[in-house]
Amino acid sequence: MPSDQALLSRRRMIEISGLVSRGIGLVCTALYAAGVGAMSSGQLESSGMRSASWVAVALMLCCNLVAVHNLRRPLARWYELRSAVQVALDAAVICGFVVIAEGQTRETTWPLMALAVVIAAVRHRLPGAVLVWALTSAVFVAAFPNSPDVPFVLGVNVMIAVITGTQSSSLARHLRTLQETRAALQHQATHDGLTGLPNRAHLAGCADRFTGRPLGVLLLDLNGFKLVNDTHGHAAGDLLLHRIGDRLTTAMRDVTSPDGDAPVVGRVGGDEFLVLLPGAGPGTVAAACERIREAVPVPADLGDGVRVTVGVSIGVALRPAGGEATLAALTAEADAAMYREKHGRRQAA
Repeated sequence: MPSDQALLSRRRMIEISGLVSRGIGLVCTALYAAGVGAMSSGQLESSGMRSASWVAVALMLCCNLVAVHNLRRPLARWYELRSAVQVALDAAVICGFVVIAEGQTRETTWPLMALAVVIAAVRHRLPGAVLVWALTSAVFVAAFPNSPDVPFVLGVNVMIAVITGTQSSSLARHLRTLQETRAALQHQATHDGLTGLPNRAHLAGCADRFTGRPLGVLLLDLNGFKLVNDTHGHAAGDLLLHRIGDRLTTAMRDVTSPDGDAPVVGRVGGDEFLVLLPGAGPGTVAAACERIREAVPVPADLGDGVRVTVGVSIGVALRPAGGEATLAALTAEADAAMYREKHGRRQAA
């Protein structure tokens, strides 16, 4: 799961609210078990509520420990499972309290079961709310099959499950849509729309992460691309650029620096591509250039029987460890080297 700020905030608020509300319940239950308040110790002992209350305190403490873990790692792989554990423990405490209170003190406490349903709805949306409603209702009916409150327990709590569950599910869908939209916008802002490769902004961000480290920069220009555009049209040229981008990505896949850093291939405009080689020395740069010169000139099938071949000119700039040259300076240096190579090829021809 992506690190989305909205999801992160929502999960943290769920855990904080759970900790606070459960903490209040824990304190009240402990005071109740200790005989502090309206009920005396004798009444608690005779009704069996003291033991049940201390068990509830222990379960709530365990639940809060799980909540603290979830709060610290809201995007962890096991977040949903730990959340389900909290729902189960909360439901067990509430059902136990209701069964004992209704059975031994004759107090009407079944409305508390709605709290378990709401907790499940917040954490696990409509399916969770309905499941907890079914379980809590089954517990109540099994404990008090002849109670006149059975229709109210089933009817009121199922309405609460549907209302809170659908609202929570709607919010979850809304957050998921926001995540997808944000991811799409982020991709559009940092990637070339034609080839899907990183654009200049993305490349600049990557280069910033390697400040002070060795960095090789390769600026590529396709030879003969204009002829393809003029002869076969811009659609064919666009398709060729996409094919070349795929080839460059594949060619650079196994080129790694001594530190294990992978190259970054991007398109900076027109028929120019830029390759970043973080941590690279002269040997890595030479190997990358060789792979590119082998991959690019392979004839490309553009459909309808059209096969074209283009060459590539490569300009190289290399920053040593501890160097201060920026990506803009390295690109300018590579650009000058590329045009020297292109000019030399023309003179040779």
